[in-house]
Amino acid sequence: MIPARRESRPPCRLSILNSIADGAERGTSAALLNYRYIARGSAGEFRSMLHFRDRLPEMADLKSQISNLRSQAESCSRQLRAWADSLQNSDLPAQRHLTVHTRQTYQQQRRAEAFWKQNEERLRRARPQDYPHRPAEP
Repeated sequence: MIPARRESRPPCRLSILNSIADGAERGTSAALLNYRYIARGSAGEFRSMLHFRDRLPEMADLKSQISNLRSQAESCSRQLRAWADSLQNSDLPAQRHLTVHTRQTYQQQRRAEAFWKQNEERLRRARPQDYPHRPAEP
């Protein structure tokens, strides 16, 4: 077994969690997004380290565990990417900028949009002759 090496910074897996927490605490969408990418980079670093260790003869008996960890790290990276995409496409301002009023207004707008969309779909089903086929929205 390879002896553990003391590092001056936390291991990658802790860096992922710390980056997510740090970005959330800063309270701006830009910081949150930036720290999501830092967390994703840490997940990539962790995968790289696992890939390196998987090739070491001393780790032959741990191949299945290493493979499982790599799969989990890949899943984590994909989730972080999806989260970043969602944040980039969100029109909700960052937590720091939200007041009780802006939160309520945002939630009310979302409910109203859902209500009107649902009503339109019901009308289209009930009276298709009044609603010609429209192309799918992108």
